[in-house]
Amino acid sequence: MGLLSKKDAKLITDPLADNNPITIQVLGICSALAITAELQASIVMSISVLFVLGVGNVVISLMRNIIPSKIRIIVQLIVVAALVIIVDQVLKAFAYELSKTLSVFVGLIITNCIIMGRFEAFALGNGPWRSFLDGIGNALGYAVILIIVGFFRELLGSGTLLGFKVLGDPIEKTGLYAIGYENNGFMLLSPMALIVVGIIIWVQRSRNKALIED
Repeated sequence: MGLLSKKDAKLITDPLADNNPITIQVLGICSALAITAELQASIVMSISVLFVLGVGNVVISLMRNIIPSKIRIIVQLIVVAALVIIVDQVLKAFAYELSKTLSVFVGLIITNCIIMGRFEAFALGNGPWRSFLDGIGNALGYAVILIIVGFFRELLGSGTLLGFKVLGDPIEKTGLYAIGYENNGFMLLSPMALIVVGIIIWVQRSRNKALIED
């Protein structure tokens, strides 16, 4: 028997496509709009949520039988807040400039609907291993959308990826800029993130008609 049963594997694969937390469940939209103007910020936020959701799901699962029902939301908030503080301190220690850019949004991981939703809907009713897989799966589904949006917004808006000029130099007019290409400044505005997410949703539903609601 492999490490993952078919049922367990679906906990990871489903959120990547047919049950994606952003495009299907419509959760975590705020960060997709706010921090995806740069690919680096999208990647760091994705890793942060991966850590918080993966570890948080395990912690909540381990505590599920001793958490009084009336204060379960408070306990969940304390767990996610503690994990977010760890992420924030690590960023300040190893990526200070980026931590200043993401500071407000890292803090808002605490209220990310995906995290609280998985705590409530899954970790409270399942064992640590399956809760871990569920957390990783949903965090990866979130990450895929953030990275796709960040990729296109930075590429088309700034002509760069991870800060590297990939389309040429717009000042010296090299690369694509030599034939008249200009960066689309609108891609750096938050509404364009919503449009890119909308295009992803359209592509996803055009490929899988079962996702189209009546």
